[in-house]
Amino acid sequence: MSPEKFADAQAAERVRWRDEEHGPPRRQSRPPLNRANSANSTDSLAIRSIHSRGPVDPAVSLPIQYRTVSFQIEESKGKDRAAVARVANTAAKDLSDLEWHTITPSDVAQRLVTSPSSGLSDEQAKRRLQEYGRNAPSPPKTNRTLTILGYFFKGFGGILLVGSILVFVSWKPLGDPPALANLALAIVLLAVFFIQAAFAMFQDWSTSRVMSSIKDMLPEHCQVTRDNKLLHLPAEDLVPGDVVSIKAGNKLPADMRFIQISSDAKFDRSVLTGESRPIAATVNHTDVNYLETHNIGLQGTHCIIGSGTGIVVATGDKTVFGRIAALTNEPKSKMTSLEREVLYFVLFICGLMLAMIIVVLVVWGAWLKRDYPNWINVPTLIVSCVSVAVAFIPEGLPIAITAGLTITANMMKKNMILCKSLVTVETLGSVSVICSDKTGTLTQGKMSLTDCCIGTNNASVESLKHDMTSKKASGDEDNSLATFGQLGALAALCNAAEIDAAQPDVPIEKRNVFGDATDTAVLRFSESLEDGNVSYFRASWQRVFELAFNSKNKFMIRCFKITLREAIHRTLHSEAAARFRDGDLLLTIKGAPDVLIGRCSHYLTASGEVAPLDEHVAATFEHIKNMYSSQGKRCLLLARKIVPSDMITDDADTTEYEEAMTEQAKSGLTLVGMVAIVDPLRPEIRDVVSTLRGAGIRIAMVTGDFALTALAISREAGIVTCVHVDSVDNLERYPDPGSSGSEDLEETKPGWAGSRGAIVISGPELTGLNEHQWKLLTEYDEVVFARTTPEQKLRIVREYQHKNVVAMTGDGVNDAPSLKAADVGISLGSGSDIAMEAADMVLLDSFSSVVIAVQYGRVVFDNLKKVIAYLLPAGSFSEFWPVMTSVLFGLPQILSSFLMIIICCFTDCAAATILSLEKPEADVLLRRPRNVKKDRLVNWQLIFHAYGIIGVTETLASFAMSYWYLQRNGIPFQDLWFSFGQLPIHLDRDYYNQKLTEASSIYFVNLVVMQWFNLMAARTRRLSIFQHPPLFNKETQNLYLFPSILFALAMAVIWLYIPSIQTVIGTAGVPVEYWFLPFAFGLWIIILDEVRRFWVRRWPDGLMAKAAW
Repeated sequence: MSPEKFADAQAAERVRWRDEEHGPPRRQSRPPLNRANSANSTDSLAIRSIHSRGPVDPAVSLPIQYRTVSFQIEESKGKDRAAVARVANTAAKDLSDLEWHTITPSDVAQRLVTSPSSGLSDEQAKRRLQEYGRNAPSPPKTNRTLTILGYFFKGFGGILLVGSILVFVSWKPLGDPPALANLALAIVLLAVFFIQAAFAMFQDWSTSRVMSSIKDMLPEHCQVTRDNKLLHLPAEDLVPGDVVSIKAGNKLPADMRFIQISSDAKFDRSVLTGESRPIAATVNHTDVNYLETHNIGLQGTHCIIGSGTGIVVATGDKTVFGRIAALTNEPKSKMTSLEREVLYFVLFICGLMLAMIIVVLVVWGAWLKRDYPNWINVPTLIVSCVSVAVAFIPEGLPIAITAGLTITANMMKKNMILCKSLVTVETLGSVSVICSDKTGTLTQGKMSLTDCCIGTNNASVESLKHDMTSKKASGDEDNSLATFGQLGALAALCNAAEIDAAQPDVPIEKRNVFGDATDTAVLRFSESLEDGNVSYFRASWQRVFELAFNSKNKFMIRCFKITLREAIHRTLHSEAAARFRDGDLLLTIKGAPDVLIGRCSHYLTASGEVAPLDEHVAATFEHIKNMYSSQGKRCLLLARKIVPSDMITDDADTTEYEEAMTEQAKSGLTLVGMVAIVDPLRPEIRDVVSTLRGAGIRIAMVTGDFALTALAISREAGIVTCVHVDSVDNLERYPDPGSSGSEDLEETKPGWAGSRGAIVISGPELTGLNEHQWKLLTEYDEVVFARTTPEQKLRIVREYQHKNVVAMTGDGVNDAPSLKAADVGISLGSGSDIAMEAADMVLLDSFSSVVIAVQYGRVVFDNLKKVIAYLLPAGSFSEFWPVMTSVLFGLPQILSSFLMIIICCFTDCAAATILSLEKPEADVLLRRPRNVKKDRLVNWQLIFHAYGIIGVTETLASFAMSYWYLQRNGIPFQDLWFSFGQLPIHLDRDYYNQKLTEASSIYFVNLVVMQWFNLMAARTRRLSIFQHPPLFNKETQNLYLFPSILFALAMAVIWLYIPSIQTVIGTAGVPVEYWFLPFAFGLWIIILDEVRRFWVRRWPDGLMAKAAW
């Protein structure tokens, strides 16, 4: 397999994991040691790197270095210091000496002078921060030579340099006599070459600074124990000896030794190893190799399930990630769609340029050299070829593109949108489908428990609290109070959330709770039944086992031993409390009712008795669950079981113990109650969904909730609007033989209403779909995917990607694989670390920012088209014809090569850059998404508009003005046509040259002035200038347009009217009337384009609309 295929395979593999462990890892064959694996050079991380998916994607190179270093550590074991010294890799030598994994947790704490329970003191942390520095990697070294060469030779720099050298040669030694104008042209070309490089450097620096400041807006935090207090600190503030709490979804902020870990804890090390299979964490070491043992958590890896505690043993450059990343080259990024479009345009322009130069050379060699040897000599031929190149190349385009991306970066920053790659914004502008997670994305993630039921009695939490308060006040404490108390006990025990102990006087509704939204809602409910409820039950029962919730099992288990016997009667009903022995375990379980109801054999009645759970009662619970779901509420079932001591034969923290507890939870459970949790929609969601649908983007909800819950929420959010909703039964398994086959979706409008309405389908139903059914499913306008697993979310994204550009939004651990696989992964700033790591874009403020991001994505592409439409008429087409008419028809070159450069790099450049600031047109979110396969940045419509309409108008008007001026001054056009430099006898050559210089300046002025009107016309593609005015409307105005026009005017005046410049470059002042006559031609451009846009708006499916750019 080639290195490229190997890298792609690794990258694809990284987005998948499984939840089960397949036994201990086998020793794999190691690659041979090779010093070539080390980095030889690095590339710039500045503006060149922002076009990659992320700043540095280590998926390809880090695993290679990781395995190399790991093998070198293996070799060094059991050898003396001399043998270790022969190991080539310094990282391997350093890591082979580490013993943090082989010593006991107490020894780790002793060596680092820390306490596993209370952590470091504040004074210790401050001293160590000064000693070890911040927990951040040093910036990678860059190859300055390659970076600087890139500044000079990317874009059109190479052509400018070659052109300058050729013109220098035509000046001397070929010039006879040397022409001063050629020297001036060569110097200006060289100056433009350096100016373009300087601007690239400046933009590189400024854009890198903007991107850096954006990323600083999203600092990574972690949960640390210091001075016996649980704190949330920036990851950069960690020091060796800090005690860090870990939970599912966290990215490890430093290397740490696990001192306490749940039995189900697993870590995704694919960022380092390239292997998708998660690693089960342990407290004891499993390998003498520091990199292979499972009791060390490595920085940058993710906890995908379970929880634990670790002591930081290395930070910053001393971590494994830091050491190995230092050995690794930055991988070469793939070309993005925007870069590809720009490349196509550059190749198109260069192709035309080379073709025209070949035409000039052929005409000269086959005709002019023989018949008119004095018309074009070799130095003149060189200058003519360079002039053709200068005429075709829009030298201001690279500057405008770079400036546009920088401007976009600043706009994104102001709108609190973190984009790991600016080109991601342009991709988002092409998105036709958004697959959105529900919890925390569409909803606020602020869950509250609203209803609960015990037995078949359903009650709201508020009415329950009121009844309990009334009965306690009256002293009428019946069995129902004890029954609800048992539900509260179970809610406190089978819960991974923690109440902030630093806020004892704050009401529970406002108190900080550390944990996921579901557990937080359940824990608040338990505490609200009686103050101190949670702390009482957790002090009375000692946890001995935990199986954390995951999307595959859809439940969590906790097992407890009793430590305070009086709590038994508040936790269990009287009969169970009486037979509970000291060695017995209380197994508690909380999860999805559809998963757990079949495991329950009994249920707790409202009167506090335990009764068998028959089919009739199960149907009642099913009805209550469906009622909750239809109201858009999440339903959880809480159950328990007493596990006798004689059935516990294995030691805790072993795989056998976990398997035994999991087996116990499969049957014989007592259903204590069900609770309903509501997660309100974000207030802006309905408007966001409406706007995105209006923009032609389909939105599919992908959630783990029940179908009824998901459908209710989707209707409330506006994702589902159809009255009738299809099910899996409506998906035909095989195509209709009489059908002609539809439906090439690439010919349809992606995202717009098709022939299919709405459908709701659940995860288990997805597994049975064939390829044809998936095709039908992805054609629906409104789709709700319920009860999905991470693997199914990934499959959904990939199925949509066959015909669409797909964005995925999510904030949880389960969303990470699909976020990585989507064309654009979007996470929220409140999401888990792993989700933000996998995403391309993070919305720091609210979900409504996705509309702004889509808008910017479309505006970036639109504005680039506007820049090109503005630059090509004068900066390419109108400059080319003076050279060609001179070569083919013997006319004087009516526009000098020097003035061509002035148009491209001075008079037009500022205005082109300002076009990047254009506000979105009013219909930008009313258009269908761009078809990335067909809607090119530069298509035939744009070329026809720029060359065939605006270019022809500007060229003919400029020619007419110049030759009319010569006619008025006694040099008729017929004397110049096919003259090839042979003037009439009566015409004085000095007088002719002077008037020709003035005519050239008039051609230049005519283009400069007409470009002002072209600038106004290019601002909109469909809307009238009166609908999108440049002034007096905050939504559309661009106040920088007029300074750019004044800048162009100033440039023209400087080059035309300063005497010293006139002498060197051959320019002259222009009569005043020739400054005002072009205004009439410019108005014609405005009128012509207004008519075109009116026609497009009036007949959007007509021929004119199809030819519109």
